[in-house]
Amino acid sequence: MTTAFGTSSDSETIATAVAAAAQAAAAALPAELDLRAGETVADPESVPLPATPGAAVTAALGGEVSGDIVLVLSEEIVSALTNSPVGPMDVATALRPALEAAASALGRVRVAAERVEEVVPALDGLRDKGVFLAVPLVNGSEIAATLALQVTLPQRRERRGSLDLLRNVAMEVTVEIGRTRMTVSELLSLHPGEVVELDRAAGAPADLLVNGTLIARGEIVVVDEDFGLRISEIVTDADPGTAAP
Repeated sequence: MTTAFGTSSDSETIATAVAAAAQAAAAALPAELDLRAGETVADPESVPLPATPGAAVTAALGGEVSGDIVLVLSEEIVSALTNSPVGPMDVATALRPALEAAASALGRVRVAAERVEEVVPALDGLRDKGVFLAVPLVNGSEIAATLALQVTLPQRRERRGSLDLLRNVAMEVTVEIGRTRMTVSELLSLHPGEVVELDRAAGAPADLLVNGTLIARGEIVVVDEDFGLRISEIVTDADPGTAAP
């Protein structure tokens, strides 16, 4: 595939992927709504929006495809987040799982720098940059949210240059032992001494992520009273599910 999407098969491929991304985002939205993805729209002048848009959360896409993604929320959803029983929630942080779910549906893609913006400027920022598509997320007959994005697929390029130029670049390294998802009611019921179960078995290797990208796995160790990670496998670039010795 190319960045221009000059053939009909290219357009159909990206449209199918974006529809799947919208459905994934709908399932991960922090709202008790039965959302479904509506019809995909390619005209930035005809984006279907909620009747009363509340805010837009934007983020950058990186990986197999690059670009920007915007999730427009209805005023009702924004109000539910900002008036949460556990206190005001940061809208961008609350929407990150939905953005990550959408990005995952596009392939090996990650999101970064999510932030809240006004709806019109956020959508205007997607114009004339790449392939534009938008999908409404419908609750019954009403639009509750809209997923819009512009993407550019990577072109084949030659490997050149040297890593010497990057040796002094600081990068964020994170060790993750597991994750879980909880509803607001479950969060409200937490108390000191309660155990939160993660999605990883005891003794399973922890993940080492660099700027959010998985690069290795290993076991947690203690070094001079500090935690550390003993690397047991390196995740290859070709297939994140396999490891090289």
